[in-house]
Amino acid sequence: VQLVESGGGLAQPGGSLRLSCAASGDILSIHDVGWFRQAPGKQREWVATITSGATTTYANFVKGRFIISRDNAKDTVYLQMNSLKSEDTAVYYCNGPGSGYWDWGQGTQVTVAS
Repeated sequence: VQLVESGGGLAQPGGSLRLSCAASGDILSIHDVGWFRQAPGKQREWVATITSGATTTYANFVKGRFIISRDNAKDTVYLQMNSLKSEDTAVYYCNGPGSGYWDWGQGTQVTVAS
């Protein structure tokens, strides 16, 4: 499985970005998918998960600001990030039901700065 994350970039505090996660083969639609992030000098941490049935869970630090969703027709999972803070700066990765379920992709860099 090859994961491809996209949509990162530079955003101002309070701004928004939408990340996308795609994979080789039509597999995302039948799996729980999670978003994770790794900030410089820190361990990778879990951000949010969406189940194959579209149930969502969030880490407390993004709850109310980020929204995870999926489009099974496109076999893509999204992370809508609103009210961004400087501490959201990190490389964002998607993966399966757990960290490292599949090989990690290259991630997408999100930088929040004014």
